[in-house]
Amino acid sequence: MSFSVEGKTAIVTGAANGIGLAIARHLLESGANVMFADMDEDRLKDELADDADSDTAAFFAGDLRERLTLANLMSATIEKFDRLDILVNASRQMVATPEDELLDQDEIVTQQLDQNLMTALRMSQMAAKRMIAQAKEADEDEDAPQRPAGSIVNLSSIAARRTHPQLLAFSVSTAALDQMTRSMAVALAPWRIRVNAVAFGSVMSSSLKETLRENRDYRSDIVDHTPMSRIANPSELAETVRFLASNGSAFMTGQILTVDGGRTLLDPVNAPAH
Repeated sequence: MSFSVEGKTAIVTGAANGIGLAIARHLLESGANVMFADMDEDRLKDELADDADSDTAAFFAGDLRERLTLANLMSATIEKFDRLDILVNASRQMVATPEDELLDQDEIVTQQLDQNLMTALRMSQMAAKRMIAQAKEADEDEDAPQRPAGSIVNLSSIAARRTHPQLLAFSVSTAALDQMTRSMAVALAPWRIRVNAVAFGSVMSSSLKETLRENRDYRSDIVDHTPMSRIANPSELAETVRFLASNGSAFMTGQILTVDGGRTLLDPVNAPAH
């Protein structure tokens, strides 16, 4: 079974920096057509400066929390590449609550649900409709072999299963994302659309880099709570996403793959948030 994504078309949200950028770049280098989507237009332009005239890479900038923006993203992708095979919901945000505000989190929970759950849900629904339309068209050709209609990959977190009071909002939003993954997997299975997620631990994201710059002791704290004694590189997460996007995982759906260096095997008490 091939792990290839060559010739497939992917949308990757949150693709201007960090983990999302690493995933989008890896899919592009693996032969996929990739739409890099993010709110930060300047960063997108900088990152894709060398691919300005490419037939396989494009970018779309806008507030992905808005339904109209998502609809325009879908239209731009189809106009550029004519189809959609892979969606990677990598647009995410982790906000910690100060200890003196732990009993007043209504606003931040709402914000995190909108960013980490609802954006992925709306994007997945739009992608699924396109993938279903493509599947119906393919099924009309009786001589064509039946093939997977699409793969949706959500970026989750081990925070969905851990207990960090300061990350209540983020934990709730990622736990909801995990359940959304399972529910959509069942709903879309008849259309040969697979939905999976990657729950990751400490990965050198843009936000973690900033945290480490502000607190030099934080790195050793993370390493001490990770059996593999290191922080993952975004490229390692990108490899897992490519596996889930490829036909190599053709019989996998509704799964939450954990990529955390063994972090969740240890007692969660006093473990660092990242």
